[in-house]
Amino acid sequence: MKRSLASLKKLFIPYFPFGFPTQELSIDIIEALAKNGADAIEIGMSFSDPLADGPVIQHATQIALNNGVTVAKTLNAVEELRARDVTIPIFLMGYYNPILAFGLSNFARRINDLVITGLIIPDLPIEEAGELTPLLGDVSLVQMIAPTTPPDRLETLAKNASGFIYLVSMTGVTGSGMGVAGNLSELVMEVKNHTEVPVCVGFGVSSFEKAKTLSYICDGIVVGTRVIQEVENADDKVAAAAALAAGFAEAISGK
Repeated sequence: MKRSLASLKKLFIPYFPFGFPTQELSIDIIEALAKNGADAIEIGMSFSDPLADGPVIQHATQIALNNGVTVAKTLNAVEELRARDVTIPIFLMGYYNPILAFGLSNFARRINDLVITGLIIPDLPIEEAGELTPLLGDVSLVQMIAPTTPPDRLETLAKNASGFIYLVSMTGVTGSGMGVAGNLSELVMEVKNHTEVPVCVGFGVSSFEKAKTLSYICDGIVVGTRVIQEVENADDKVAAAAALAAGFAEAISGK
């Protein structure tokens, strides 16, 4: 099982929520993404108040919740993916309340057993993570940096980063139609001045062309909304996920 993201190639990290459009099918879709070009996978743990997510992801996670998704079931899905020989790094993206309700110690023990690489928790600032961080062991707590992050906080987050840095390309929520920040290249360079971990750009990466352009300035890209849209609109949802993963991987490969 691979835990580290260290790589000489550009990283493609798709996001997909467990439980959409069904629990069973989401496992097949995530497996297809993982085995057809993804360098790591970000699995969504659905929550009723997803503050960082745009309408497409909110819609998908609400369907997942209606399908009975819980933290426990999401972790069981990861166990199934590991049994299917999904060995690439897995990141869990979710919000803090469901993790608290599950129990921090139990959650940390379970994700270490599953060789989870990292957690992305948008509503848990680094200053408030003191109860969780000591329990994580080898699991990284991924930091998010945005164009609006003040320079002193940017430096603090970058210097304390592990796993990768999730660089938000714009002000807003996922899937926004806004363009990326005009100073994104300078922002990436500033972050890289303070860290050794990969800097990956997400939010609004909706096309192969945009992914390719961004790949010249960062270490990888995170794609969520486009993946969900492609899957939702396809008759063969697993095949669509596989084709999209291969397309994004090729777009950022430099070939």
